[in-house]
Amino acid sequence: MTIAPTHLLADGNSLPAIGFGTYPLRGDEGTNAVGEALAAGYRLIDSAVNYQNEDAVGRAIARSEVARDEIVVTTKLPGRAQGYDSTLASFEESRTALGLEYIDLYLIHWPNPEDGLFVDSWRAMVHLHEQGLARSIGVSNFTEEYLTLLQSETGVLPTVNQIELHPYFPQLELREFHQAHNIRTESWSPLGKGSDVLAQPEIVRAAEAHGVTPGQIVLRWHVQLGSVPLPKSADPVRQRQNLDVFGFELTPAEMESITLLGRADGRLFGADPVTHNEQ
Repeated sequence: MTIAPTHLLADGNSLPAIGFGTYPLRGDEGTNAVGEALAAGYRLIDSAVNYQNEDAVGRAIARSEVARDEIVVTTKLPGRAQGYDSTLASFEESRTALGLEYIDLYLIHWPNPEDGLFVDSWRAMVHLHEQGLARSIGVSNFTEEYLTLLQSETGVLPTVNQIELHPYFPQLELREFHQAHNIRTESWSPLGKGSDVLAQPEIVRAAEAHGVTPGQIVLRWHVQLGSVPLPKSADPVRQRQNLDVFGFELTPAEMESITLLGRADGRLFGADPVTHNEQ
């Protein structure tokens, strides 16, 4: 079993260096996949209201032999629930669905800037953090502008920003901002799902040199960047493979060659936080 090392967040809590993504796993498939992931050694489980699987994640945690305080459970506030009071209500719904007394990491899923409510939601999340109900609070898909607005309006920066990040979209400037402000980067779609990134010669060569898979090379790239990748797989063998990325190290040249695969706008899902509106 592989147990990932951890990062210390700005609030003093710890975050595993790799996590388990659960979208779009639901129902019994989701419960079984999360259970297998916990058994394999994952200690960071990433869910969301809009994944419609909080109940499945909660069942897996309840059935697992892993102690609750060893698991970092993440869920996310959906766009339709933004606003102070509705954020508090949505949080309680998530807590009930997960069957948990507290949530380890609570994120705003998308900024939805047209609605103009994410600052109000953030104030509610600061309250939940002060109450100990949300151990850590953060955001997802926020730009530097929106992160700066949260700080100017509330004095509190997110501990985490979960963003689309893969070799085609390395998000250099945003990661630099995160580092300068002690915000931990999490990577969704870390393997560039649906693209040909794993077939790129730079990645294939590195995989051959280290005796691992192209997927492990890309996940190791994330780890060495300091970002926290959240790969998803319902296959127990692949789950263990994705977690087994701490026994080798990419060279500076290999790291650079992978980062240089980045494109001007390498988004694979067309969801620009400035224009995307999540329900």
